[in-house]
Amino acid sequence: MRRVHPSLTTGLAAALALSLTLTACGGDDKDDKDAKDPKGTANAEVLESTWPLTGEKVSGDASSSKKHPVYVVKIDNTGSSAPQIGLGSADMVVEELVEGGSTRLASFFYSKVPDNVGPVRSMRASDIGIVSPVDGEMVTSGAAGVTISRITQAGIKFHQEGATGFYRDSGRSAPYNLFVDLAKLAKEGSKGEEKRPDDYLPWGEEKDLPKGQPATSVAASFSAGHTTNWAFEGGKYHNQNTNAADGDEFLADTVLVLKVQVGDAGYTDPAGNFVPETKFHGKGEAVVFHKGKAVRGTWSKNKAESALTLKTKAGDLKIPAGHVWIELVPTDGGNVTFK
Repeated sequence: MRRVHPSLTTGLAAALALSLTLTACGGDDKDDKDAKDPKGTANAEVLESTWPLTGEKVSGDASSSKKHPVYVVKIDNTGSSAPQIGLGSADMVVEELVEGGSTRLASFFYSKVPDNVGPVRSMRASDIGIVSPVDGEMVTSGAAGVTISRITQAGIKFHQEGATGFYRDSGRSAPYNLFVDLAKLAKEGSKGEEKRPDDYLPWGEEKDLPKGQPATSVAASFSAGHTTNWAFEGGKYHNQNTNAADGDEFLADTVLVLKVQVGDAGYTDPAGNFVPETKFHGKGEAVVFHKGKAVRGTWSKNKAESALTLKTKAGDLKIPAGHVWIELVPTDGGNVTFK
């Protein structure tokens, strides 16, 4: 057996160590590209190159991390609210049942914070499950004492009349005249480090959506007195009975209908109507409306603060990136139809 000289062994070891060091520092083209990527690597849990409430890509080299939180503005959705202001700038909207069979909008603002939004109305315990997944802050006219107590116990911060940015429009009648300069409120709240909220929905690509059924007309019924109607036109879903100002409508890429349990919040409004409480956790039926078709599935949410999971019999159901309007339709007394 040939003997290797000790100096040769030492030299080979040094060369190998140098090679490993250079590999770690230089890397291949992919590693080098990721290292220069200001928005994170392909293995990052959350890519700051997409918006959390739409799944859409952020333009240029900007980041989706902001110093301000997600603001969820409660907007009246009766005829008395017309014209609603600021709805067209929302990233996402959740429609929920309130007393008297009417609905109210939880409008999410993050990528854009417009100057004027409203009319601002009161929050409900239902909002705990709606707002918690992204650590959103409520923007509201106020609430009943029992609701404020529950919102506070849930760790949700809220801003009400009297806070920065709130004002009354003298040209409207109370209580439909409260508005908020959201940009002013966000400027005051932009403190500390930039942070990106978690994704609100399981975002995916349009090609991954199951075939589904034709659905160019959708009716989401919350009660005998209120149905929200949608028509698919020009690639978007248009709310046929919106109260939004002309040119300020929310144009939905997707309408997501979730059948939810609704209980009694434990108190009545001034007119004597019981106040409903949407239970936005548990599980139920789901229908995704996108590009003129309907895909049926199920939804689940372990706790109020949990992320929403969507599934079909074939597996996970992803929502194509875009602006989504979520209808929280009661299992009892509500319905969704389409054609």
